[in-house]
Amino acid sequence: MSTDEDQDAARRRFDVADAAPLLLDAQGVVTSWTRGAQHLLGYPAGEVVGTKATGLLSADDAARAPELAERCRRDGGWAGLLTARRRDGQPVPVMVRITPAREPGGAAQWLVLVSDAAEARGWDMSRAVLEQMVAGSPIGIAIVDTDLRCVWSNAALERYGGGSPRERLGRRMAEIQPGIDTAGIEAQMRRVLRTGEPVVGYEHVGQVRSAPHRETAHMMSFTRLDDDRGRPMGVYYTVVDITDRHRARQRLALLDRAGEQIGRSLDTVRTAQELADVAVQDFADFVSVDLLDSVLRGAEPESLDASDQVVTLRRAGHQSVNPGVPEAVVEIGGVSTYRAGSPPIRSLTTGRSWCAQRLDPLAKAWATDIPGGKGATFRDLGLHSAMIVPVRARGVTMGVTSFYRRRRQEPFDADDLSLAEDLVSRAAVCVDNARRYTRERDAALVLQRSLLPRRLPEQDAVQVAACYRPADELTGLGGDWYDLIPLSGARVALVVGEVPGHGIDAVAAMGRLRTAVHTLAALDLSPEEVLAHLDDLVGRMAREEGVGPEGSSAAGIQAVGSGCVYVVYDPVDGRCTMATAGHPAPALVLPGGAVSLVDLPQGPPLGAGGPPYEAVELVLAEGSALALYTDGLLVHGDGGDAADRDRVRVALEQPAATLELCCRAVVDALVPNRPHDDAALLMARTRLLGADQVADWDLVADPSVVADARKLATRQLTEWGLEELAFTTELVVSELVTNAIRHAESPVRLRLIRDRTLTCEVSDGSATAPHLRHPRATDEGGRGLLLVSQFSERWGTRFVPGGKVIWAEQSLTEPPA
Repeated sequence: MSTDEDQDAARRRFDVADAAPLLLDAQGVVTSWTRGAQHLLGYPAGEVVGTKATGLLSADDAARAPELAERCRRDGGWAGLLTARRRDGQPVPVMVRITPAREPGGAAQWLVLVSDAAEARGWDMSRAVLEQMVAGSPIGIAIVDTDLRCVWSNAALERYGGGSPRERLGRRMAEIQPGIDTAGIEAQMRRVLRTGEPVVGYEHVGQVRSAPHRETAHMMSFTRLDDDRGRPMGVYYTVVDITDRHRARQRLALLDRAGEQIGRSLDTVRTAQELADVAVQDFADFVSVDLLDSVLRGAEPESLDASDQVVTLRRAGHQSVNPGVPEAVVEIGGVSTYRAGSPPIRSLTTGRSWCAQRLDPLAKAWATDIPGGKGATFRDLGLHSAMIVPVRARGVTMGVTSFYRRRRQEPFDADDLSLAEDLVSRAAVCVDNARRYTRERDAALVLQRSLLPRRLPEQDAVQVAACYRPADELTGLGGDWYDLIPLSGARVALVVGEVPGHGIDAVAAMGRLRTAVHTLAALDLSPEEVLAHLDDLVGRMAREEGVGPEGSSAAGIQAVGSGCVYVVYDPVDGRCTMATAGHPAPALVLPGGAVSLVDLPQGPPLGAGGPPYEAVELVLAEGSALALYTDGLLVHGDGGDAADRDRVRVALEQPAATLELCCRAVVDALVPNRPHDDAALLMARTRLLGADQVADWDLVADPSVVADARKLATRQLTEWGLEELAFTTELVVSELVTNAIRHAESPVRLRLIRDRTLTCEVSDGSATAPHLRHPRATDEGGRGLLLVSQFSERWGTRFVPGGKVIWAEQSLTEPPA
């Protein structure tokens, strides 16, 4: 800028209204001092007049005096800021304007106007400066009167629509910008007029005339204007476009909601629906999530056949701004079909997103199952903008998410696509987690189902019913199991057990324990002996597997702390023997309906070590019912163990037409639909064999009694109508009685039991078990048990107090060998 221009600018900025004048001669000596100058600097006229003006300045500015004098002579004056020194020594920033003052025929003088720069309000804010500032400001500024009608606005406000400053004059906001929230804006103006308190940072979101097809955001501030008497004249307000900031906040808020609302479960379909629900909120008008069918099954995504004319996906989730999602013909779980080569399929195969800011309204829609059929166009569907984003995580593409706009006029842009990709990528990780969980849980379910009994074996000792309710999917599968095992002599073993923890390790541990129980049951051991052997087995497995990596969760270690209750029931005399290891005692329902819990000594959990297990023997009346259950039936209420047992008792007291209905009703009453722990209930109603089904005889320890034993057995078979089994039965009786008399001790007893099989039992007072031998041709003996094993279906030995029982079974449904 030239010197003339600098001087003109200084003149325009300077306001002389409050300036203190003084006169200097040509040498810079003060020749005239005024009251205003004395008030400003504190010097009386006597101390200043006749002295150099430089004595009134700070040292730095005094050093500039020769330069300023030269500029005044050259330019005809000067204006600017200097620092004066008050009489008390304090510096005072002053605005100084120097101009020549000449009198006719007089000597040259300089008129100096001095004003306090700190207190002089608007010293550089002349009207020209103010007009330049507000008129050229990039911020929209307007002034309204007390009737809220526009009296002035700058050019920048024209960018927001509503016309030029001239067109705005005399009009209210509703006339200038119809369609926006003028009521809310004018309410802020009235509040400022009424209270005088400014409003700063008021945000308005809507559509203005300058951008009718997209949502914009503006920040407005309002300040009251008062006249000289302090009366309100109007309001001036400023407008700043914060659309970019507003949209950034919306995106962050959407991603925050996505983090909170997506992936709250390990269910693939639910996760997909959560993605659709979140995306419709303030982003899209209709969203659909289609996944490969294999993903929903938990398998790896299958490859697509390029020769297919249409590609089928499974609808996993959709949502719309319209209630009921009228845009979706395909229901959740239904099949969505897309034309090969369409954007959804290209995104699925390439793993890249696709965006169309403006869809061709006459183009046919990609899907074949949308409203209007194969000939439907995007105009028919009312869709004008779309994005397709692949659901991709860990290098695997599992489906596509489609975003559409129909109500919102603003098309999708690059920022929207970036946001959609962030949104879907977060959801994709959750979908993949759910897919992997589904695969692992299905594998665990298959293992669990294969280890649990598919159906309980048929027998006549008890009427039995069982109910199993697995744990909720978020908790995982547990290791509860139940069993009914037929034993010799028409007896049965009832077993319910529970492995602590969840997951596939618990299921594997359950399988090992269940197999061990079956093996021990085949040895005809008593309940306390079965539990003792199980305890040894679990402890040994834990010791063997405990040397693995730290934190190992192998099945053997998992089994430590398992619980089990083992019950043996004999339908011949109604005797029931039971023992428990860290497991709830069974409940007993008497024939009359009264319910009680068996007073059973509680043994330590398996593998935990402790005192030996104790058994309890009861005699049950026919028609009594035993209820064996796991902890999952107890831990769903408040009040402690006693209250849990009371709930079991109340549930068992409810009448039911059948044992199956009773079992189901108890589980429904005590266990929620989605429990946190597995629950198993095994109910058995006792039966007694009739007197015509059991025959027994005491035998003397004399070899001659063997023939009598054969005759007794043959006569009994004739009474039962089993003459076809007479030959093999005579052989079995002969060999077993002969061995008992020859090798064992008295008393000797023969018993025949007719149940689903024919059982021949010979008991003696010896605790020595016989062994099956394979004699040579020259041996004179040793063939007895070999013959028994070949002519009977199965045979064995069980030990009883005071001796043992050797038994052999023959089938009643198959012809004898």
